[in-house]
Amino acid sequence: MPTAPPPSRDVALETRFFWERFKKSIIAAAIVVLLAAIAFTGYRFYSDRRATAASVALASANTAQEYEQIIARYANTPAAADAYILLAEAQRKERKFAEANKTLEAFITKYPKHQFVSTAKMAMAANLDSMGKTNEALVMYQQIVSAYPNSYAAPLAMLSQVYILKGKNRNDDARRICETMLTQYRTSFWAGEAMQQLRLLKPITTSTPPPAVVPTIPPMLAIPAAPAPQAPPAPNQPQSAPSPKKP
Repeated sequence: MPTAPPPSRDVALETRFFWERFKKSIIAAAIVVLLAAIAFTGYRFYSDRRATAASVALASANTAQEYEQIIARYANTPAAADAYILLAEAQRKERKFAEANKTLEAFITKYPKHQFVSTAKMAMAANLDSMGKTNEALVMYQQIVSAYPNSYAAPLAMLSQVYILKGKNRNDDARRICETMLTQYRTSFWAGEAMQQLRLLKPITTSTPPPAVVPTIPPMLAIPAAPAPQAPPAPNQPQSAPSPKKP
């Protein structure tokens, strides 16, 4: 039994029908995409200009007050992050160690993924050491080694521990850290200094026997020395006969 042929489709008519039905939605979506593109381009342009201005301001800044202005005016820019580090260094030079550590803590909180986080923690530990808080500094150096074992800061933090331990007369602990450095970081720039410190910390061993201890006796209790032997007296020589007198 013959089947009826499928009805023919008018593509142009269907397209026109689709457009007439959804043209408002399509136009609205296109406008949204266009506005988003314009906004993104404008934001990128504004961000780039702002970042450039922040970099220029940072390049000409030299004082703590100028660094603080950059942080406040150009927040969330790379230059502002660098300004935190420079501000902490300026405060350290003024021996404001506690304020410097607060600045570094703010930097770490605001930029936890920044490449200078380990550097900031090293600076905080050094500030603690300068304030006489050697135990806290020692703990922070240990945390840096544990958290950043593959960074340049790890061997430097270990070497800083050596100096603190030497000051505490904990030479055995300092020696072990030097040996660990030479094992784990033998290609590091600081390996040479670790070797030098290890030589200074090694106990002095020598094959020469120590000199015998000579007991010291007070002079009044010492036995007098025997008198030196004297040579026997020379025998008496015979007197020569007197020569005859001349007449």
